[in-house]
Amino acid sequence: LGKEKFHKSQHWGYCNNVAMLVGEDRPGIGGEPLPGQKLKPKHSVFPAGMGSDAPAWVAFDKQVLSFDAYFEEEVPYKNQELYRIRHCKIYFYLEDDTIQVIEPQSKNSGINQGTIVRRHRIPLPPPHEDQFYTIDHFNINIEVILYARRYKIIDCDQFTKNFLRKMGVRLNPPASRPDDPYTKEQQKVLDHMKPLRPYERLDTLKQFLEHDGHVLRFFCVWDDPESMFHDPRELVLHYYLSDDTIDIKEITPVNSGRDAVPLFLRRDKLPKYAPTGLYQPGTITSRTVLNVFGKLVGNRSHYILDNRKTGAVHQEFYRDSDLKIGAVINVWGRKIILCDCDEFTKEYYRTKYGVEDFTPVPYKAPPPAKTEKTFPPYTGFGSEEDSLCSCMGLLPKPPQKDFKKFMEKDRSGMESNILRFLAKLSTDSPIDKDRKFVISYFLSDDTISVFERIQQNTGILGGKFLERGRIKKPGQELFKSEPSEYFKAQNLFVGARVCFHGHNFLLVDADEYTFNYMEKHANEFSMADIGAILKKLENIAETRSQEIRQVFAAADPGHTKVIEYDPFRNLIVNITDGAFSEHEIITLGRYYSVRDEYEMDLHFLLAVAQEQLKKNNFENFEQLSAVLIYNDHEKCGVLPREMCRTICKSFKLPLADDNLQALLTMFEDDHKQVEYKKFVEGLNWRKNQIPAFQTIKVPLK
Repeated sequence: LGKEKFHKSQHWGYCNNVAMLVGEDRPGIGGEPLPGQKLKPKHSVFPAGMGSDAPAWVAFDKQVLSFDAYFEEEVPYKNQELYRIRHCKIYFYLEDDTIQVIEPQSKNSGINQGTIVRRHRIPLPPPHEDQFYTIDHFNINIEVILYARRYKIIDCDQFTKNFLRKMGVRLNPPASRPDDPYTKEQQKVLDHMKPLRPYERLDTLKQFLEHDGHVLRFFCVWDDPESMFHDPRELVLHYYLSDDTIDIKEITPVNSGRDAVPLFLRRDKLPKYAPTGLYQPGTITSRTVLNVFGKLVGNRSHYILDNRKTGAVHQEFYRDSDLKIGAVINVWGRKIILCDCDEFTKEYYRTKYGVEDFTPVPYKAPPPAKTEKTFPPYTGFGSEEDSLCSCMGLLPKPPQKDFKKFMEKDRSGMESNILRFLAKLSTDSPIDKDRKFVISYFLSDDTISVFERIQQNTGILGGKFLERGRIKKPGQELFKSEPSEYFKAQNLFVGARVCFHGHNFLLVDADEYTFNYMEKHANEFSMADIGAILKKLENIAETRSQEIRQVFAAADPGHTKVIEYDPFRNLIVNITDGAFSEHEIITLGRYYSVRDEYEMDLHFLLAVAQEQLKKNNFENFEQLSAVLIYNDHEKCGVLPREMCRTICKSFKLPLADDNLQALLTMFEDDHKQVEYKKFVEGLNWRKNQIPAFQTIKVPLK
């Protein structure tokens, strides 16, 4: 068969007097077709210009023709049926001429249904198996053969009909759809079958779908009279709206001595308590059945369902309309009071029944007064915090440190987070009154250390005066239950008097970082809050404005509108009568201060730079000059400042970036270009050494 197909699709021919196989589309001599040869048309049957020029996979994307069909299948292994009619759907995909056959699922069919033929191009039956099915092979009321199985097309959908009409296909009338004989017989048997017992349909699906997951919750109490202590039992009642069932759960208090059970009442319909007591088992049934024949006809019996439910015992169950705050329900002989409900329950009753009063019933006894925990006094062993932790539990734990504060206030880069004050002893002793101390306050853990400045020929060794640690405020009782108070950062400011372990210190000054930090965090340090200081000064100086102007005029005879700090301080002290601390006066002076810039001329910058280069033994001036000349492509003797800075950084020039930028600015011309030859000559401390000199600081005004 394979050889036959091969010879059918190929023919022998000659090319350059050599015999060879050629395709079947090659015509004979003179372009005439060979005997038995069928040439395929090269052009469509539709004239050019009609339809869309888009490819098929774009023009017919997601367009499918749907045909209703069936096929007969022999059943040789069953006597009940000789053949079987199987209905299916044939889908023809226009984008690539693929075909798919699917059989719809039917209940209890017992056969594999679903995809019969997967989607692909299907060849025509022999003898045209070299061709494939196209849209031209499909119509209504015809038969198609797919892989030796004959399908009868009986109908199609409206889209398929419209498409075939547009293609010029004349549609045949639809065929009738035959029934499967075996399925028909089985349906007759099922229709005549009766259930084994009388059946009554109770439709609860609607209620379930509407209220599934909707639960009403009530907080209840049951005063158990038979318990030893007559204590009330707190309960939670859940009413399920989907099936009108109720369950109750008990809230077991801690250390109550009661066993924790899952449920107080399992989920079920809760009947209302009958006056005559409980019904016996079997008295209440879901349906009533009547024996029609009794024992009249032999031993045969026939039962039917009593739709009228004659003699049936009707029992009432608790519904949502029976539940409300303050109501008492009978739960199998136990009187339970509904005291409160949740917000969903309130909204449900407000919407359905129009209830607006949801005043809860008080059922909980007022909690006993909470006794304040008292701690024993400090024993004197270890720190107070460590001794207090031993009173918190049976297993003593070390005191917890404020780790977050430590991470925020620890040293980070140029931020030391250390407040340093200059202090002296507050004493009349001629030996101690001239001693100078540096008090450092560490913001990360509120510790304080004191160092004494070394002064020659005083006979006192300087250095560490007080080990770093937290310092208690004086005047507190040692053995007490309350924790002691320690010095905070707010207690330290210029002019403050502090007592560290019996040593009285007077804070007379602080460093620049301390002043800046306290002014930046003025909300924490009231002595550095310029807004509060100005408001305080305004109330005092409002009546003495004339005196203030006279003092200013006397201190500024040249009318420069600037005076020294000392006259300004004396004026503030006089008009405030000592109401301002020294730190507040300094903050006020710093706020209105005039800071003259230091005179930074070229010679001073070069002297400082040469000193740095000399200390680091930098002598690569020739190489630096050569690289600058190499980057000067126009050979004009100038380069951009950023390029010069980058080249200097590549040579690891031991100069601070600010000093380097200032030096480069000094050697710029009118066009903001750096004259690099003069720059290198100025830095060369070997050839052009400049003697260093000190600048004179202008006092604060």
